[in-house]
Amino acid sequence: MGAEHGPTEWSTGDPGVGPWRDAHPGVPADDPRYDPELLEHGDTRNVVDAYRYWRRDAIVADIDRRRHRLHVAIENFGNDANIGAVVRTANAFAVHSVHIVGRRRWNRRGAMVTDRYQHLAHHDTTEELLTVAAAAGLTVVAVDNIPGAVRLEQTDLPRDCLLLFGSEGPGISQAARDGADITVSIAQFGSTRSINAGVAAGIAMHAWIRQWSDLSSAW
Repeated sequence: MGAEHGPTEWSTGDPGVGPWRDAHPGVPADDPRYDPELLEHGDTRNVVDAYRYWRRDAIVADIDRRRHRLHVAIENFGNDANIGAVVRTANAFAVHSVHIVGRRRWNRRGAMVTDRYQHLAHHDTTEELLTVAAAAGLTVVAVDNIPGAVRLEQTDLPRDCLLLFGSEGPGISQAARDGADITVSIAQFGSTRSINAGVAAGIAMHAWIRQWSDLSSAW
């Protein structure tokens, strides 16, 4: 199988590794997960060293063996530019799936090509998302600093969890407020009224990781 990458998959900040023959003289490249084109020309993609020279489908398959039971959703009723950052962070934490509600168009630049390794799902409405979550046995945890929310820092997140975030600005929709099993807020101490949605998603995902992940399996 040939390389499955395009011009946007190459990292601009990390030189990566050169051709296999230069980095491993005399060592056969006989791993079936290796991509012949990457072996020949080098691998400068934005991937961890353990995945150098691997085909993209092989990387996804390996992550699938270790994905967490955490799902993340973001409402995209205003073409939310934070989705790329959410996808990139979800990839870093091996989140099971990222669910995008509403508009299918979003700025993928912030994802830094990690969307190619992350399972994505689209839902037309929040109600549709909630139905899917219920069928999958996921507890829906909305994240927003609204009245009635409990402190994320003092909450035990469920293992089978869907973290739900609203669009930048308006926050979670009324449907999300009504349908969530729990709503949590992130403690703030400064002058701003809210945290960037992409940042909030990273904080909440890491709270789940601290509670439920096997840190011995981290890179």
